[in-house]
Amino acid sequence: MRSMLPRLSACLGVSALILSLSAFPATGWAQLAPSPDAPPVSNAPPPAPEEESVATFKLQVNLVDVFFTVKAKDGTLVPHLTKDDCTISEDKAPQKLKSFVAETQQPITLGILLDTSGSQQNVLPLEQDVGGQFLQRVLRQKDEAFLLSFDVDVDLMQDYTNSPRLLTRAMNKAQINTAGGNGAAGIPGAGGGTVPTIGNPKGTVLYDAVYLASNEKLNQETGRKAMILLTDGEDEGSDHKIQDAIAAAQKTNVLVYVILIADRGFYGGFGYSGFSAMKKLTEETGGRLIDVGNNGKKLEAAFQQIEDELRTEYVASYTPTNTKLDGSFRHLGVECKGDGMKVQVRKGYYATPPQN
Repeated sequence: MRSMLPRLSACLGVSALILSLSAFPATGWAQLAPSPDAPPVSNAPPPAPEEESVATFKLQVNLVDVFFTVKAKDGTLVPHLTKDDCTISEDKAPQKLKSFVAETQQPITLGILLDTSGSQQNVLPLEQDVGGQFLQRVLRQKDEAFLLSFDVDVDLMQDYTNSPRLLTRAMNKAQINTAGGNGAAGIPGAGGGTVPTIGNPKGTVLYDAVYLASNEKLNQETGRKAMILLTDGEDEGSDHKIQDAIAAAQKTNVLVYVILIADRGFYGGFGYSGFSAMKKLTEETGGRLIDVGNNGKKLEAAFQQIEDELRTEYVASYTPTNTKLDGSFRHLGVECKGDGMKVQVRKGYYATPPQN
């Protein structure tokens, strides 16, 4: 397992991060620190308050903002709906909309999570190439993004910045780590979670990566927030379960996209089981799963689809008829008029009091 202590000592605000992680086991995944050459945290002005990303919500003065996208029967995005075209329900109770607008210009906060386990050996260069192109296109002046890699550890490769150059440089430095620990160090594929290890196995701590990115990087951000995972969807050795990762993303009001990319030959004739788990993760958080295999053209198309969806959204605001801020989970439904209209929105939100 890689030592992260030098990186921790070089990190700005390291004491606050160490305190926030002290409640968790001292395993490699809980060492979310920037790389030694990472620039200071961006001081770009924060996005406008009370607005969230696709299907995300912020409870403030008992107001809920719902971001969502709408697609026609043929899968194309529908950009010109009005307040009269859509309805929102909370726990099946209709809600009265206070506002409804098409949102295309609000700043976006992105978290890019890159799987660097052994199973990604043959697709990592492709991810780096196409991912860099995506960042060059999608990031605008007021947007911000950070980059994490995850394998047996979770590493912060680049902290918040609006520089595609810095993010691309960090992405290109990512390397495959197959040192599974507990006797598995150096075994090819151990980082992919498919080779047994001695003791408590650590292969690909995907769920921990989502949990940490939500709670340590995105929880203080406002506006539209999205997480993009490049992975085969396999988790091995996380301290958290998939439901913990989903709940963390929901409480942080971030949607999760997963680009399922995998070297199918790595798994031989056994296949891999990441699809169903990643489908659950994305559907519960209002994002989407896109399976590209190891096809470069499909990967390019996946990034383009995500870019289009992030820039073609609606935001509807309402004051809930249920005014209790008791921490309970509220199920949401959004319907829009039209033959075959499909709404992409998260399953719900947690009715927690705003933090001071």
